[in-house]
Amino acid sequence: MSIIGESAKASDRAYATLLDEIQSGGLPAGAVLGEVEQAARLGVSRTPLREAIRKLVADGLVEQQSPRVMVVTAVDADNIRELFELRRALEESAARLAAQRGDAAAFATLAEEFARVQLDGDAGRDAYYALIARFDLALDAGADNTYLAAALRTVRTHLVRVRRLARDQPTRLAESVAEHRLIAEALADRNGDLAAHATHVHLHNALRNILDSLPADVAAKAARAGSSSPRSKGTS
Repeated sequence: MSIIGESAKASDRAYATLLDEIQSGGLPAGAVLGEVEQAARLGVSRTPLREAIRKLVADGLVEQQSPRVMVVTAVDADNIRELFELRRALEESAARLAAQRGDAAAFATLAEEFARVQLDGDAGRDAYYALIARFDLALDAGADNTYLAAALRTVRTHLVRVRRLARDQPTRLAESVAEHRLIAEALADRNGDLAAHATHVHLHNALRNILDSLPADVAAKAARAGSSSPRSKGTS
């Protein structure tokens, strides 16, 4: 393998590890990503590490705090609202397109799987999240739009962090199952209007649940930032 190829492979490994640690909370908001320390910890040289960090910056997961300091970005209620504004626009558009272009039989099968979901214990919840991931892949394939799929991948990268902030609530999870089943059934019936509307309702409920279950320190931080922000002083 060439030196360039080895560097790219090392960069991909470093990126995947750092991404997982950021999404899981192993590297929390504000964590400093020092080049020397991280390169040694991950077993790569500084060149592939810099490339991995550049990708994380492009993802919006890392930012430059000062000329020589890179840190993991923060997540607060305002960030989450903005993320869901974009998610709504993208997923509702994807639902309309997938209803026209997608594999109706595949969505019918997914709807049947949602109908059989059992949320008992960690295994049941993990299986449900895996089913959602397969649904997302089918939605992307059905929409058949490269740019839309790329934008949704970026949004979902951030959603992993956001979901970790929210507590698992049995009632909300059961509602989410029913909402996904309705979306899948609408896609199977090629009813784009219903699929988009059901997606809108699902995302509205998901956002409300996440905001309601944010840790007190995260919610308070957003409230303080909002009260001091120039845009919060304008008229409605």
